[in-house]
Amino acid sequence: MGKLFGTDGIRGQANTYPITPEVALQIGKAVAKVFGAKGEGNIKAVIGKDTRLSGYMLETALTSGMISMGMDVLQTGPVPTPAVAHLTKSMGASCGIMITASHNPAKDNGIKIFGPDGFKLTDTMEDEIEQLIFEATLKSSEVGTTEIGKAYRIDDAKGRYIEFAKSTVDNMSLRGLKVVLDCANGAAYSLGPAIFEELGAEVIAVGTSPDGRNINDNCGAMHPENLSQLVIDNKADLGICFDGDADRVICLDAQGKVVNGDRLIGLCALEYKKLGRLEGNSVVITSMSNLGLHKAMEKADIAVEMTGVGDRYVIERMREKGLKIGGEQSGHIIYLDYATTGDGIVTALHILKVIAETGKTLAELADFMEEYPQELIGINVQNKIPINQLPALEAVIADCEKDLGEDGRTVVRYSGTENKIRVLVEASTQQDVDKWITNISNVIEQELC
Repeated sequence: MGKLFGTDGIRGQANTYPITPEVALQIGKAVAKVFGAKGEGNIKAVIGKDTRLSGYMLETALTSGMISMGMDVLQTGPVPTPAVAHLTKSMGASCGIMITASHNPAKDNGIKIFGPDGFKLTDTMEDEIEQLIFEATLKSSEVGTTEIGKAYRIDDAKGRYIEFAKSTVDNMSLRGLKVVLDCANGAAYSLGPAIFEELGAEVIAVGTSPDGRNINDNCGAMHPENLSQLVIDNKADLGICFDGDADRVICLDAQGKVVNGDRLIGLCALEYKKLGRLEGNSVVITSMSNLGLHKAMEKADIAVEMTGVGDRYVIERMREKGLKIGGEQSGHIIYLDYATTGDGIVTALHILKVIAETGKTLAELADFMEEYPQELIGINVQNKIPINQLPALEAVIADCEKDLGEDGRTVVRYSGTENKIRVLVEASTQQDVDKWITNISNVIEQELC
């Protein structure tokens, strides 16, 4: 058996190991054990899910495992990942579980676990859960019949999160703003439009008809360009695209031009600095962020903290240094003043707040940096052989870095959630990007495919 947890929980194809009801049952038992369930009625977990068909299967199995070990379960139904993180903390739960594969297609699913503080688990806690599962020593018979837990449906879960999200912008009015919203047929399909409408914005919503199989399907944050014409045709102020579990957001300006996570992070940091709220005068980003963001932050006298890829690493650095703004180019933006994980809805609300208060368009706010030509590709692989054991790949990466010098860079890494190797090349010219993407990809095809 391999390691269960990747960079963002446990993930894979539904009904294929480890995303099976049998494993989910054991995960439920292990989580209950680790978080101290004793059948005393005061240990509880929050379970949410996105709109994937397999969510029903996993929710039932996880719940069965937990209540068999004496833990109560509070089921929210379909809600965004950040809603589960928030509800775990606000309802005094011992842990929270979100059933989602985020931006992945409907055939995949996954399990994200949060501690009582609403933050994702540490590596140590994940290892403890894994050990219990692999040892297969958890017995339901340890819990007496009268100590079995209960499962409850939280009818007001969506309402609780809606009020929380609006409170992060002080319930300010968004009247006069027109927004095109793409909810990716995912977890935000119902509460996403409700939040913006309740604050007074005019909302044209798409991606709000989930059928269990169409989550992220040619829509949402993975395909923001598809919203471009709708933004233009409706003369909207901006477009907002969430992914399947709404923990990330990508925007479009009024001209239908995509505004990615780098620009959103930067404009948020600049606004915080202007307001005197940018703790440590720093922002946290990952190695995938564009060099243009680095240079723009340097020009604005804002320090940049860089981490490995994954919002959990961004959050860890933010907590370690006491910083407030961080995120990823992919659209995971963390406002640590308000949320314990990436929150696409809260981020979108804060961007709208800046637009409303400054009177500037999103295009004007995002025009603080010049992007370097950049390309990111993913190549399917059978095995994730360590890159330092692939001499030809190491050599071509070194050649690329030498050729580009300080005017570019490359990042080659394995995905933490899929059987893919990702290649990022950034340079001062598109010609150099194309050249080195091709060279590196050719070597990967020869060595790994």
